[in-house]
Amino acid sequence: MSIPRIVIVGGGIGGMLLATRLGRRLGRRGEADICLVDREFTHVWKPLLHTIAAGTRDVHQQRVHFLAHASKNGYRFEPGELLGVARHARYVRVGPLRDAAGAIAVGPRELPYDLLVLALGSGANDYGTPGVREHAHFIDNQAQAEAFNQALRMHLLRAALHDTDIRIAIVGGGATGVELAAELSDLTEQASGLGDGQLRQRLRLTLYEGGPRILAAFPEKIAEASSDVLRGLGFTLRTGARVQGLSEGGVLLQDGQAEPADLVVWAAGVKAPGVLARIAGLPLNRLQQVEVTPSLQASRDERIFAIGDCASLTPPNAGRALPPTAQVAAQQAEHLARYIERALQGEAVPPFRYRDQGALVSLGKYSAYGTLGAAGLYPGYFIRGRLAQLGHAWLHRRHQASVLGWSRAPLAWLAEATNACAHPPIRLS
Repeated sequence: MSIPRIVIVGGGIGGMLLATRLGRRLGRRGEADICLVDREFTHVWKPLLHTIAAGTRDVHQQRVHFLAHASKNGYRFEPGELLGVARHARYVRVGPLRDAAGAIAVGPRELPYDLLVLALGSGANDYGTPGVREHAHFIDNQAQAEAFNQALRMHLLRAALHDTDIRIAIVGGGATGVELAAELSDLTEQASGLGDGQLRQRLRLTLYEGGPRILAAFPEKIAEASSDVLRGLGFTLRTGARVQGLSEGGVLLQDGQAEPADLVVWAAGVKAPGVLARIAGLPLNRLQQVEVTPSLQASRDERIFAIGDCASLTPPNAGRALPPTAQVAAQQAEHLARYIERALQGEAVPPFRYRDQGALVSLGKYSAYGTLGAAGLYPGYFIRGRLAQLGHAWLHRRHQASVLGWSRAPLAWLAEATNACAHPPIRLS
């Protein structure tokens, strides 16, 4: 008798946690075949991508290699990009793998499933703005973060050695844009050995936000405190500024004003990957997210689940869908890991209930701010400074422990600390 097959597409926060949990419980015992599909070969905690983009954190210390992790945790890893899903035949189509020269090394594959979990995450939403795809950088995944870092290093070296300013525009005043701005300030401060030592003074950074304030998804107190820090660093915050287009020379605003920029980062809005729109019969909202029931199942296909940023769930009596955050993805993965066996047995999956644990934004070494969520002892309590920084660091460490296990995670922390003592704190080469 064949064992049930669970395919998880997407190795981000939700997908990685789910594959780890199910692999340890079902895969190791041979009770289910757990398969994780991702186009990358390594996993990185997404809230760290802005530090990798800025070069203030070593990406090699943060990666978890899927192949090694899979063999230790009872699941299989299939590298490749999702091309589509044949819902009625129950298989997913995975794209080919290419070598450095672009030749196909491994052809496209079809992976059958009994249950499919879509955990594809999300990316920045360009809203069809002209010039964005041609002239802006994104930092939605490892490859994009490293591509921006490479471009950034060249611009910083040019600015330091030729005594020119470096003009950076960040479009989008959410957590990604705000946290990246702080990391770029830290980077240029630590790179004072370049050229005449005035690199920090040469950084001209402008953050554009179409709404009335930055960090619109956060309480106003956090937004105000973060604005004060960024302005104190000498950055320009342009709220109520809608970007109409990008060109090679910079940013064009809706009022017709053109502002120069050497590098543009697009961090405005989110939407789910376009491949979801190519899956026939899958219910999607305007952001291409899969509309799911409280059991996290697609409303028209009970054999397909969706979690994290690529899913849209509006809880009962709630006025809006759950936000695309790391804590939502993690909680949904934990919920599915606990109850997905019921779906294999033809039983109903209990409804998912979100526990709001608060919100945190980290401005690197400068500060951090947050509020405790409704699930805490002091709902809405405002925290700042070192306490908030420790809270943000704890979220990362807790994720590492969930993925690596509490026996191995401290070894990773020790290795990271040792590496920080032995190697430069920033990446400029």
